[in-house]
Amino acid sequence: MSSATEHEPRGTHQSRRAAASGWIGSALEYYDFFIYATAAALVFPQIFFPSENPTVAIVASLATYGVGYVARPIGAFVLGHWGDTHGRKNVLLLCMFLMGLSTMAVGLVPTYGQIGILAPVLLVVLRLIQGFAVAGEISGASSMILEHAPFGRRGFFASFSLQGVQAGQILAAAVFLPLAHYMSHDAFMAWGWRIPFLASVVVVIAGFIIRREVQETPAFAEESSQGAVPSAPIVQAFKLSGPDMLRVVCMSLMNVIPVVATIFGGAYAVQKAYGIGFAADVYLWIPVVGNILAVLIIPYVGSLSDRIGRRPPIVIGALASGLLSFAYLYAISIHNVPLAIVMSLLMWGVVYQGYNAVFPSFYPELFQTRVRVTAMAISQNVGTTITALLPALFAIVAPPGSQNIPLTVGAITFGITVIAAVAALTARETHRIHLNDLGRRDAVPVPRQDYDRMRAAAA
Repeated sequence: MSSATEHEPRGTHQSRRAAASGWIGSALEYYDFFIYATAAALVFPQIFFPSENPTVAIVASLATYGVGYVARPIGAFVLGHWGDTHGRKNVLLLCMFLMGLSTMAVGLVPTYGQIGILAPVLLVVLRLIQGFAVAGEISGASSMILEHAPFGRRGFFASFSLQGVQAGQILAAAVFLPLAHYMSHDAFMAWGWRIPFLASVVVVIAGFIIRREVQETPAFAEESSQGAVPSAPIVQAFKLSGPDMLRVVCMSLMNVIPVVATIFGGAYAVQKAYGIGFAADVYLWIPVVGNILAVLIIPYVGSLSDRIGRRPPIVIGALASGLLSFAYLYAISIHNVPLAIVMSLLMWGVVYQGYNAVFPSFYPELFQTRVRVTAMAISQNVGTTITALLPALFAIVAPPGSQNIPLTVGAITFGITVIAAVAALTARETHRIHLNDLGRRDAVPVPRQDYDRMRAAAA
């Protein structure tokens, strides 16, 4: 075996290229996914789900947001299989095309007033396609970056896939901001909201150009050349990594924090039925500012996890962000926009990143190369599917006019983050596992000094 330093310049270049591709691809794909989330909170209740009962309209609109997550486990099975049998690059291109085309189609769907019940039916179908497509994005991008990253820097490099997700959310909200601010309310509701969806044609073109240049990862290429690519990675994933997949399901419940911050928080703050009365263009700044801060913090937390381990940032981030959800919802309930912004910055922009920046390296490190995309995609998407059903649940248990909405929703949120923290505590530490030299079929933690001796002997 040759010394790792002989290949360092080339490896570093490939690591940076993979990280850049993962960042840009995730940003573009999640722009598509989150413009739907924004519209579901601000626009769709009025134009696709008209009802004399405003609670029914809000619940129905937020339920279509959750429907996208229902399709994610199915997409995880299909796209995870594709990523482990045909390569990380191929699955990422497929995800990009499915997401971009379905998002453009949402911008063309007629309203309920034009075609009746067929309008929400079409909306649900397209949201299912979106959910199917996004199921392979994070697992594919994280695996691609991780398998290109140098030893001791995987947390830093893999964090860029989630930094791209946050950037996509910024872009999604930022596109709506000038439309909601400068257009009249009638024009915005009639056709202005369609502009961000139709602009997804740019996503398809840009995504294809970027991702077709990415090379397949050395880890997958080696598995493929040795004939080690499984014909049924799903079966092997459950057989070899069942307990870790369950842990990832539980840790992925941390998606409750962005759900509370943007989806339920948006409806709670903006929809007239709740009586808060935040202006839509003002409220849109809350996730924008929170995500800007997240983009700045994520690489530092990812790098920190390379030094202290993956578990401490996840556990601290889970428990602290769950507690801060009480304060965030309380700030909205007392009509205090500045305080709501500050709480969002603390809960989502800072503390939540202890989890968000680390899971792109932690999850794939728990699994072997041959089943990595499948195992991560299935378990992560099952967890996020559960949390994506929460906006409609929140609207049911804390409907307009009910008392103690911050306490009710906050208690559910904190309980879920406790489950995620416990799952992280029971998982093994992975930041010192070298995926290349210690056998990709193993997942045994090795102390750094032992690893250094092994590499020195091999060289």
